[in-house]
Amino acid sequence: MTQQETKSALSRPSLAAVGLAVLLVVGFAALGLVLNTGDQTEDVPGRTGPLALVSVDAPDAASAPCTSLITKLPAELPSGKDVLPRRELASPAPPATVAWGDAEHDPVVLRCGLPRPAELSATSQLRVISDVQWLELPGSGSSTWVIVDRGAYVALTVPDEAGTGPLQDISTTVRDLLPKQQVRTSP
Repeated sequence: MTQQETKSALSRPSLAAVGLAVLLVVGFAALGLVLNTGDQTEDVPGRTGPLALVSVDAPDAASAPCTSLITKLPAELPSGKDVLPRRELASPAPPATVAWGDAEHDPVVLRCGLPRPAELSATSQLRVISDVQWLELPGSGSSTWVIVDRGAYVALTVPDEAGTGPLQDISTTVRDLLPKQQVRTSP
């Protein structure tokens, strides 16, 4: 065997070994990604720590219906198969505002004392849940539902993945606490 043939014979197994090693590393890395059971929670802004909310026009936030409602709201809300705890609001917190959520779920936000929604008209389709009438204002990734038949307008912003649990629980609280009134479809 010549020196050239010896080099060539030695380099073929070496290349095969290197190729096999690379293939094994890639395979194990891919397997690790597929089977990873570690903590999947990412630090998503707005999901941990005090929740910062912008103030919105809420001329009736200090009204008796809002004051009464805010003190009686549940400490937790259902969200699909999970339960969302009450969230701390960052200072300065908007008046008559409460939120629920955790690191794995976008927050559910309730605001009381808002002005009559401009979208509310005599032809608006309202949804009745536990004898409470809601107007849906669809959004991208969430919807805001406004209670339109009580002494104050109450908005509940619910992420799409939360299901109807938050609406049902808030409806029950409102039904039991705030007297029903005629829906005002004009200002």
